[in-house]
Order: sequence, then C-alpha cells, then structure tokens
Amino acid sequence: MSDALSEFTPRSRPERQQLTTPDGVRLDSVLIRAEARATRDTAVVLANGFTGTWRSPDTKMIASRMLPVGDVMTFDFRGHYASTGASTVGNHEVDDLQAVIEHLRGLGYAAIATVGFSMGAAVVVRHAGLFGGVSAVVAVSGPSQWFYRGTTRMRLLHFGVERPLGRWFLRVARQVRVTDQEWDPMPQDPVELAPRVAPAPLLVVHGDRDSYFPLVHAHRIHDAARHPKELWIEPGMGHAERSLTPRRAERIAEWLTANQAAVHPSETG
Repeated sequence: MSDALSEFTPRSRPERQQLTTPDGVRLDSVLIRAEARATRDTAVVLANGFTGTWRSPDTKMIASRMLPVGDVMTFDFRGHYASTGASTVGNHEVDDLQAVIEHLRGLGYAAIATVGFSMGAAVVVRHAGLFGGVSAVVAVSGPSQWFYRGTTRMRLLHFGVERPLGRWFLRVARQVRVTDQEWDPMPQDPVELAPRVAPAPLLVVHGDRDSYFPLVHAHRIHDAARHPKELWIEPGMGHAERSLTPRRAERIAEWLTANQAAVHPSETG
C-alpha cells in the first residue's frame, strides 16, 4: 500500500481505483471500506473543491468521519493530479461524479449520498438536479452563481483559470490543468438546479467567515431548493474542506444517517 493510502484510518481498507467517464476521462479514485461493516449497501461520495485532492489530510479526515454512514469514495476531478483531462471548473465535472456513482451502483450500493465542497458543492447540487437518484446531498461552502468576483480570492481564482499565466501557475504549482475553452453552451448554475434536488434531502453548510463566497450564496441555494432541506450557518467557519473540523464532519455524518431518503436511481429531481 502506498504512503498516501496508508494515511487513511487504520479501521478501513482503502482501495485505489481508476474510473472512466463517458467522454474518456480517467479519474483517480479511492474507495474506503470500513472493516467492521457486515453489509455494504450505503456509500458516501466526497467531491473536493477546485485544486482539492483525495490525498489532502483534510479530505482524509472527512472521509474517516463519514465511515459510520457507509463506505466512502473520494476522487480527483478531471484535470486534477493523476486524473486525466482538463478541469472545466464545475461544468463537465457533473459527469465525473456520475461516473463515480454508477461505479458504486455496479458494486451493489443502493443508497449513495454526495458531499461537496466549494466547486464540489456546486457539482453535487447540479448533479442531483440533472441526474437525480442520490439519497442525500450536502453542499459545503458552495457558490450559487457562476463568475462571482465579489471577493479578492474569487478575483484571483478567475485570473488563475482565465489567463494563460494563471493556468500555467495552476499546472506547475498545484498539479491542476484547466481548459482554455469557454463554456458553450452556458451550463445552468447551482441556484437554477437547486429546486430539482428534491426528493433527496439537501443540507447547505456555510461559514460566516468564508473568504470566497459570502453567506448570500448559501441563502440563495437554500431558498431556491424544495423541501426536504436544511441550512447551517457555522459561526467562525471559513471555506470548504480546510475549515471543516472533525466535529463539523461528524455532525454532517449524523445528519446523513438521520436524513437519507429512499430514492430510486431512476428518479430525477
């Protein structure tokens, strides 16, 4: 077992797997199975933020806290680290998530919840609205709209993905390859698809010290969504995976255990 895999909780069996999307992108993925679990019908998928990876200590901590809910699969989006292709920063990433979910269904998991962070939060909301069939959705620190430039960090991010120099820096310094193609057609943004997440329950989590997206983004997604839905505004919390403490991750796991719905894979929002 590689050093990266050995850093997961000792009470689990991480299995590195390579998945392929319908458009031929190969995704570097890890399935973490809890050793003590007798049945394997429930899974949680973690969708990282932009530049995030399953290798990060934050993602590994969150994965370990999700194991009481079910086995956990985390992966690197297209263009990130060992996954092939180029990042589209939230557009075609819904196809990456669907490939992961279809793989888990093929393994026999009937209930599959998705938990996304920042860009991954936008992806899990959009995926549930477009594909349906998930048992619950958790969106942490997510944007409600495309092209938001209202904070310094988001202006820097746009420089990184829109300018050749920024894309070069991301490729060299962060191992992230970003497409130089504009979106055509323009995909629906998260707030447009939030009403279609139901019948799966939706939990929106946002910190009041988020330096990327102010609280209005969380309120817009929550307000647009249909019931069942819930909104947590977390005092003192910053942005995405790095700000999710072990206790916050455990609370999300507890919410998933209590709120997962019986949604047939063929259903849409």
